[in-house]
Amino acid sequence: MLKKRVITALWGIPLLIAAVWFVKPLPWFTILVAIWGLIAVFEFYKMTAVTKVPPLTYFGLIWTLLFILSPHFHYDLLLPLLLTSAVVISLILLLLRPQREGAFVSWTWTMAGILYVGWLLSYLVALRLDAGRNWVFFALFTTFASDTAAFFVGRALGRHHLAPRISPGKTWEGTVAGVFGAIIVSLLFILPTPLHLDLRYWQAIPLGLLVSIFGQLGDLVESLFKRNIGVKDSGKSLPGHGGFLDRIDSIVFAGMVVYYYVIWAIQ
Repeated sequence: MLKKRVITALWGIPLLIAAVWFVKPLPWFTILVAIWGLIAVFEFYKMTAVTKVPPLTYFGLIWTLLFILSPHFHYDLLLPLLLTSAVVISLILLLLRPQREGAFVSWTWTMAGILYVGWLLSYLVALRLDAGRNWVFFALFTTFASDTAAFFVGRALGRHHLAPRISPGKTWEGTVAGVFGAIIVSLLFILPTPLHLDLRYWQAIPLGLLVSIFGQLGDLVESLFKRNIGVKDSGKSLPGHGGFLDRIDSIVFAGMVVYYYVIWAIQ
């Protein structure tokens, strides 16, 4: 299990770094996020199919993609338009379905996938466009540090369960280690390196703290969802890591936090 996780990370992380770093001739990070998001939301809809009321999968895929791409279009009413059209068109599509039972359960799952995956991932794309690559690296690396520290310390020293009814494997020891891991990595961005950010200690520390807390909350949210559905992983596409949705549960929350921090506190 651990060997598979490491091997997947060895090819996945360099690919991610290259996508964030280079923007020509194509917006590679947006392309990567779009592909990842489409696979993730497809996994989401595939899991919800066990409820016997299938969501509007193709509609959800299209609107998820539109949300992810939306930061590239500078139109003030674009987000309200996407939200409104997602609600209205999906409800109209339900009227055209021959199956009437469970229609609004289907609609709920459809909208949940669009908002959870598409809307939240769009913050990472917006962060790359509005704040630059180093802020994206900050969001990603602090989240990875938090997840990694929580995983290893939790396995080695974890004794007190954090949320046993949601995710039995998570412990308070791992959670605290995750916070320290994120803060340590956030402080590295102060150093004079190519990834340097104009941050002070009193900014980097609380931001690292917030990334870890919200990232771990995002992890618990997906754990709650999977426990309700009755599955362990969203898929098996990434050996040792589960599915594509499993790999963004922390990042979508953390990316949103970093984006608003940059917009409100930095710019």
